[in-house]
Amino acid sequence: MAAEIKYEGKPWLTSYEKGVPEKVEYEEICLPEILDRTAGKFPDKMALLFQGYKITYRELNDMVNRFASCLHGFGIKKGDSVAILLPNLIPCVAAYYAILRIGAIAVMNNPLYSDRELEHQFNDSGAKVLVTIDLLGNRMIDLRPKTKIKEIVYTSIGDYLPFPKNLLFPLVAKKKKLAADVKSAKNVFKWKAVLEKSSPNPTDVELSFEDVAMYQYTGGTTGVSKGVMLTHSNLSKQVQQIGAWFPTFNSNEIMLGALPFFHVFGLTTAMNLAIYLGWGDILVPKPQPEPLLEAIRKFKPTFAPLVPTMYIGILNYPDIDKIDLTSINGCFSGSAPLPVEVIRDFENKTGAVIVEGYGLTESSPVTHINPYAGGKRKVGSIGVPISDTNCRIVDLNDGETEVPVGESGELLVKGPQVMKGYWHKPDETANTLKDGWLYTGDIAKMDEEGYFYIVDRKKDMVISGGYNVYPRDIEEVLYENPKVQEAAVIGIPHPTRGEAIKVFVVLKKGETATQESLIEYCAGKLARYKLPTEIEFRTELPKTNVGKILKKDLRTEEMAKRK
Repeated sequence: MAAEIKYEGKPWLTSYEKGVPEKVEYEEICLPEILDRTAGKFPDKMALLFQGYKITYRELNDMVNRFASCLHGFGIKKGDSVAILLPNLIPCVAAYYAILRIGAIAVMNNPLYSDRELEHQFNDSGAKVLVTIDLLGNRMIDLRPKTKIKEIVYTSIGDYLPFPKNLLFPLVAKKKKLAADVKSAKNVFKWKAVLEKSSPNPTDVELSFEDVAMYQYTGGTTGVSKGVMLTHSNLSKQVQQIGAWFPTFNSNEIMLGALPFFHVFGLTTAMNLAIYLGWGDILVPKPQPEPLLEAIRKFKPTFAPLVPTMYIGILNYPDIDKIDLTSINGCFSGSAPLPVEVIRDFENKTGAVIVEGYGLTESSPVTHINPYAGGKRKVGSIGVPISDTNCRIVDLNDGETEVPVGESGELLVKGPQVMKGYWHKPDETANTLKDGWLYTGDIAKMDEEGYFYIVDRKKDMVISGGYNVYPRDIEEVLYENPKVQEAAVIGIPHPTRGEAIKVFVVLKKGETATQESLIEYCAGKLARYKLPTEIEFRTELPKTNVGKILKKDLRTEEMAKRK
């Protein structure tokens, strides 16, 4: 009986919470206009809060306008790329909206990346201006000659702090490595200085819904990291879809802005959604248990999109029982499966409802969420397709034949949030987008009620501490080592990070190396969270008859050892 249910019948619609539409009546409004509107409606409402320093929607909009004027002054035109390399700070939000306001393309970058990784993304995107933090200033000045970047604007954690923190900060910041002196160099400017000099009335630029608004990079080094082209339409319709999914929300919620905004999950669910709904957003640049709990205790957020490692870190915090978490009403979890006991313990501690969802960079990112209030949540499921989102599961071999309900295959997604394509990569775009369907590369199944479950990752991606790690990034670095003949990376279970990275290495004949020396070798070339925690030396690796390394065999062996 189950096998007869068809995907085009959308069995998931019966599970929608009351008030959630099958189709959304979209407004054709770009993100900067959404900010304008919210600032008009709630001028004196807190928009962003950092360490107790508050800026209102009126002030945020003014900051955005001034930085937009500054970018115009630098000669940035519609279609030019501007890079942001910042944690979740006030200037990160303002710079992003300013770039979009003038029709330029925002390129978000991870501050944990190595110079090698950043150089690739800056050059691939053609970024002309960089907005960063003083802690990275000297490194970026040294990297600039290898890129097309002309101007660098840097902010400091001390730029926006409340009294008396603003007075104490200069005395302790350098000692605590929270600030750094930036050497003087041509075309390097301080954030606050350029705002002061810039007009609050930038030149009007006509934005088209189909224009590319940002390049969001998927991975790390050359050959792997692809710039996903997300349009103004993708980003706007995505926040409208998520807004429609939570009809019980009003404008009085307070967002915990802890997911990194440089990642599309945080960008959409913790930054853009808050501005769309007129919420205050509490910025947490380092989402570790202590600062997360301090932000919850002091500022009482009501909605928290987090990744599993953050929930686990909070629950395992030594004094967790002494901290009141009951301000939180709702949570959203994505990026990796959330263990059942974590959901139960967190909901018991907060009284909140956690809904798990799913998405990928190529879909802005959200495609599936469990119903929030009144609908059925299924633990272990990524939920059901959100409004206007179609899904099918197809045979892994032919990529076309739909598999019966309950059987595994590749998950395909179609909707207004799906990317335009990969920047400068027509072949990869053609492999991933076919007839409007996004081939996710994830292996999934659907039950009779239209709930989806991720079974495995076709692409071998490892999710460590909520960050996507592409094995090939690490393998490429190891292949550059003159001692290494072959390397294969897999994810292994880790109690707090979800997964850690293990590498199987075959050394060249006559060579010797230790686990420590190879990890050390990787350290300068990769972001810290991509570093292997274990290296196993082998004389050979299992392969197919055409010489492809069989990672699935390595994984099976590894799991058998751990039982």
